[in-house]
Amino acid sequence: MIQKVNGGVCAPKGFKANGIHCGIRRNKTKKDLALIVSDCRAAAAAVYTTNLVKGAPIAVTKEHIADGYAQAMICNSGNANTCNADGVEIAEGMSALVEQKTGIAASDVIVASTGVIGQPLSLEPIAGGMEELVSGLSGDTNGSLSAAEAIMTTDTVSKEVACTFEIGGKICTLGGIAKGSGMIHPNMATMLVFLTTDAAISPEMLKKAILADIEDSFHMMSIDGDTSTNDMLSIMANGMAGNAEITQEGEDYEIFAAGLMTVTRQLCRIMAADGEGATHLIECHVDGAAGKDVARRVAKSVICSTLFKSAVYGADANWGRVLCAIGYSGAEVDVQKIDVDFVSSGGTVAVCRGGSGIPFSEEEAKQVLNASEVEVRIDLNSGRESAVAWGCDLTYDYVKINADYRT
Repeated sequence: MIQKVNGGVCAPKGFKANGIHCGIRRNKTKKDLALIVSDCRAAAAAVYTTNLVKGAPIAVTKEHIADGYAQAMICNSGNANTCNADGVEIAEGMSALVEQKTGIAASDVIVASTGVIGQPLSLEPIAGGMEELVSGLSGDTNGSLSAAEAIMTTDTVSKEVACTFEIGGKICTLGGIAKGSGMIHPNMATMLVFLTTDAAISPEMLKKAILADIEDSFHMMSIDGDTSTNDMLSIMANGMAGNAEITQEGEDYEIFAAGLMTVTRQLCRIMAADGEGATHLIECHVDGAAGKDVARRVAKSVICSTLFKSAVYGADANWGRVLCAIGYSGAEVDVQKIDVDFVSSGGTVAVCRGGSGIPFSEEEAKQVLNASEVEVRIDLNSGRESAVAWGCDLTYDYVKINADYRT
């Protein structure tokens, strides 16, 4: 049985974390440097943005975990270290600083950066903060929270999730922290996500689990349709739970995958709800699809619709925008079979049956859509496959935030 627990990336055995303000960001009240370390070398895997313009840390991380192992993750916020002539040098320098202060080999360090693109990044503040960063490493909830706060940019809340599950009689734990409020339309994983687990699993199976997971988690989320240059999801598995190493598919692998999905889906919900300027989390459930790809296409198309996102902001039950998004999704559907409901803590309102509108109370619909979390339930009535996607409404504040993001 999977149980949610506290502790984020520090919930699994053998992991410590910390986050500090070192001086990259002008606002001294905001942390800007995070570190996560494992007590021992761990299996590692990562997935990256598909944007052709990639941050230097991605190239460095790819090289460092090419052998399938890592022992630390370091990340700065306030500067994306992208489109800089010395970007790789800076990313390698961050890894070298970890080695100097912890003894962990620079080649076993996962590196990430987030923030403004194209601005020079100096190693000086990072070097100056390393003593404090390492000395403050903690294996309790405060360590994870500090790291989660240090990777935030326009996020308004820190994002942490953890759960436990049993494999071969051993209790395993998997935890994660993430950042992301804007520039989110993933084609790999998303934003920055750091996962840790004490489960024993081979690098090959860890990579397999991550690649399978993102198809129904981070690939199914969008805030604004922009794919960032620095998006990366990375995971370390140090095996300290003591289970027999997972080296092939089977019951143990399936349990691990279920625990992973529990964490990643919850992070998706938290990130979507914290979209820049957002006032509503939108969760789209698609059922009755003829194929998995059809369900995914439809769900993602609806939560990406600018018109529908705007309608949710205004609590306007403009269900025609849902049908419109389905129509241009590229999925093969029978329009005359589509049913649509809006659901929230405010109730349920049926708005479409068989592809046509039906009478409903606008007052009741507004009550449903005024809730902070709104579900769009779509039944294609053409099969047994389903999918879920996450997004948020589009508000005036989104434009305000991004109109002066750099300045």
